[in-house]
Amino acid sequence: MLKVFKFQISEENHRKRFEDFLFNEFTTLSKLYLRDVLKNKKCLVNGVAKDRGFKLQTNDLIELELNIDDVRLMQAEDIPIEILFEDEEIIVVNKPCEMLVHPTLGVRNGTLLNALSYHFNVRNKTSEHIRPGLTHRLDRKTSGLLVIAKTLRSNKILCQHFQKRIIEKEYLALVEGIIEEDEGKIEAPIGKFDGVRRWDINEEGKHAETHFRVIERKNDTTLLELKPITGRTNQLRIHCNYIGHPILGDDIYKGREYPRMCLHAQKLKFWHPNGNRYMEFETKVDFYSYDKEAFHSVTI
Repeated sequence: MLKVFKFQISEENHRKRFEDFLFNEFTTLSKLYLRDVLKNKKCLVNGVAKDRGFKLQTNDLIELELNIDDVRLMQAEDIPIEILFEDEEIIVVNKPCEMLVHPTLGVRNGTLLNALSYHFNVRNKTSEHIRPGLTHRLDRKTSGLLVIAKTLRSNKILCQHFQKRIIEKEYLALVEGIIEEDEGKIEAPIGKFDGVRRWDINEEGKHAETHFRVIERKNDTTLLELKPITGRTNQLRIHCNYIGHPILGDDIYKGREYPRMCLHAQKLKFWHPNGNRYMEFETKVDFYSYDKEAFHSVTI
């Protein structure tokens, strides 16, 4: 079934590559399919077809027609997921470590969105197909809380709330070494270098700020509560490494070997898209006994 979509580009997406914007908006469609749409000039910017590398500008109007029944849509899979809350607009889940949030070109199955597609459209089938809408993400190796939209309306509202930074997130991290300060702030810009795919500290990158508070000091490690003020890619991992205390199990940012990466999204606070309810969720994880991860749900 063909369906027309329209978007107006916000400041947050200024200078974003055209295809990257589409990938973020349509996470349940394959990248190959979206690239075909671009290649066949079925996606317009201000009424003109653009290639996939075009840099979008604030207030640009995007119009495109998609076949939402295309065979390359993400496949529903019966994968167990921990659900903390669900209604007609949103679902809040506790993602396990090592689960991808959405399919990639290399990994098509076993992701959170595969599981949610099954939960929405097979297990609890309704008359209308529900397409999970990602409003934020977690790394594959990061566990914890995610809120996912079930309607276009709630997706748009939650994305606006994230852009305005009125949604609060807190993480738990076990880092190398002893941090002497009980609390503090890390400020260091994050970006990419030419020819390097990995994000890292870059003086020409974007401002990034993280607040931390020590929960416990044990042996040669420190348990931290981390609060990202900005939302840069891999920000917490990069900032912990920047101050000389990489996260255990983080093989990209110099963390020593550990059975898992010790980063967990433990708290999430936001207004329900209907605007009539402030919601707070909290989970816990015991990094010291990683094989006995005990999650404790939820206060609303």
